[in-house]
Amino acid sequence: MSIFGRSTYSSAGYAAFRPSYPSVLYDRVLRFHGKEAPSFPSPSSSSPAAGTLLDLGCGHGLVARALAPYFSRVIALDPSAGMIEQARKLTGDNSKITFKQGGAEDLSFLDDNAVDCVVAGQAAHWFDYSKVWPALARVVKRGGTLAFWGYKDHIIVGRPETTPIFDRFIYGETEPVPGVESMMRFWEQPGRNILRDSLREVVPPESEWEHVVRIAWDPNHETGDISDAPEEATWLRRRLKLGELASYIRTFSAFSGWRSAHPEMKCRADGGEGDIVDLMFDEVIAAVPEWKAAGDRWAEIEVDAVWGTALLMAKRR
Repeated sequence: MSIFGRSTYSSAGYAAFRPSYPSVLYDRVLRFHGKEAPSFPSPSSSSPAAGTLLDLGCGHGLVARALAPYFSRVIALDPSAGMIEQARKLTGDNSKITFKQGGAEDLSFLDDNAVDCVVAGQAAHWFDYSKVWPALARVVKRGGTLAFWGYKDHIIVGRPETTPIFDRFIYGETEPVPGVESMMRFWEQPGRNILRDSLREVVPPESEWEHVVRIAWDPNHETGDISDAPEEATWLRRRLKLGELASYIRTFSAFSGWRSAHPEMKCRADGGEGDIVDLMFDEVIAAVPEWKAAGDRWAEIEVDAVWGTALLMAKRR
């Protein structure tokens, strides 16, 4: 079972600190599906709610809630009981959306040709495609669409001096601090590498899918400059506080694995001497003189973060 599905993983923390998706991404997905969404998040009169949306790996229901106005029915699946509980809690009373615990590999509860659009946000790198492609071929009707997307490896815009620090603590092959191992061995594979490679390994079978579109982008980790980046690819950019960025990193599955392996290293917020994220941000703050000068107020400093992105879309033959 993925770390996200374990009872020890904080689904509430995931919901609170994972970034949301912007209208430019949803607009792109809806246009591909054949729905115009010029006034997202409200559908226009020319695009009435119709059809069934299937949200795979729905997590806390973010995508299901955002796209529900455009479809008459939404079915959202996640293998984690905790995520489904969080999704229902955050969604409240919405008769359009059905949340169900389950994996993308088993869609036996759906009728043939029952789905008009299938999406997966930050989940497609976990699927077993030897089972998923046959399942989708059965349930997605002819002319239906697929949209899978994900994000990875953030940078702080204009602060390239911080990027090697994040890389060393998150992916380092050696100890980032003497006596402390990095998060590297705790990434679940091959999923993480599939995501870091912009979902290129996710290939819709040509016999079943056509009009395949891929849009992928990675920020320049050396310069931190994104001034010439295409808008359609830089859809995950967020202004946030450094303390919020630290909390986001604590939602990593690799951090959850690292923490389970090192229960003796507790975060300072819980009265400990510091976990790997505390140590990481010690170095991040020290790398920027004005941040260091802020002292204990560093967590309130706002920064502009951007993530590498990948979007895959296709139409059912």
